[in-house]
Amino acid sequence: MLLTDQGASAFARAMGIPEVPGEKLITERSLERWKKNLEADWNPQECQKDLGTVGAVAIDSAGNVACATSTGGLTNKRFGRVGDTACIGSGGYADNCIGATSTTGHGESIMKVILARLTLYHMEQGKSPGDAADAALNCMKTRVGGLGGIIVIGSSGDWAVKFSTNQMSWAVVKDDQLQSGIYTGERNTQSTEDALSSIGP
Repeated sequence: MLLTDQGASAFARAMGIPEVPGEKLITERSLERWKKNLEADWNPQECQKDLGTVGAVAIDSAGNVACATSTGGLTNKRFGRVGDTACIGSGGYADNCIGATSTTGHGESIMKVILARLTLYHMEQGKSPGDAADAALNCMKTRVGGLGGIIVIGSSGDWAVKFSTNQMSWAVVKDDQLQSGIYTGERNTQSTEDALSSIGP
């Protein structure tokens, strides 16, 4: 179930959640972007280039899987728009019998193919997490011309990171090892202890 607009406001009031004035939710960065969009010679790519989705998938010692996806959203999006991130099966999906996945990319394309669920469907059919993610991304590109990325973990702990865009930042921690990358084929490895010590107290 999704609650938006006045329905979400009414529910929040009924739950006793304090209301915050709308202007308190506007950051200086967002305001600058909005003003830039009003300029006659504005460049949509310039305004959107540093947007990003943050996704996570995990498995615990009991075999429970989980996913989480968050996004900054689009500048000047249509009032009331609910994007792929909030939609189960599109922005993320988790099933203890199969695995968990989180997605990013062109939201409308992701929703058209239900990308997160499609990835787990391919895993149900016997594909590895990597092959399943590739198949789902191929489907999205072929069927609707969309690009994106997927992080996925199987119920056995096998994982994959796949993307059809030029780059996607990612990191994985498993067995006290941190692996990370940005470009296709890139995989940097270090111990979690070294990684934590490098960021200081």
